[in-house]
Amino acid sequence: MTDPDPRLLEFVAGRKWDVLATVKRDGRPQLSNIGYAYDPDQQLFRVSVTADRAKTRNLERDARLTLHVSSDDFWTWAAVEGTADLTPVTTDPHDAAADELVAYYRGISGEHDDWDDYRAAMVRDRRLVVRFRPEHVYGQLP
Repeated sequence: MTDPDPRLLEFVAGRKWDVLATVKRDGRPQLSNIGYAYDPDQQLFRVSVTADRAKTRNLERDARLTLHVSSDDFWTWAAVEGTADLTPVTTDPHDAAADELVAYYRGISGEHDDWDDYRAAMVRDRRLVVRFRPEHVYGQLP
């Protein structure tokens, strides 16, 4: 990755909810509103997804993605391009994928009132984590 304006990643790190674009089989973009957690120390994004969603199937076939993040007033924005790394679907409340889902949750909301319940829900929902690092970042700053 070429070094983007550090203010772009700072802006992205300050947000938690925006739009993820994946590539559909026919080459068109598929857009999903998502929550994301960004770990600036690791330069790593985490997104929680379910195994049966279009974005998950798209990323299994073509790992390219773009996260589009915009300000409340719409005029400040950033696009973060990356390549997805998908964890396995969590099948046990204490497997590595469940641990990644805990890291995702903490990145968005902090601590959970009942981690055992959260972990069990992640197994029931057949969740996994999409991880990616910024490869190219561009946007519009104020």
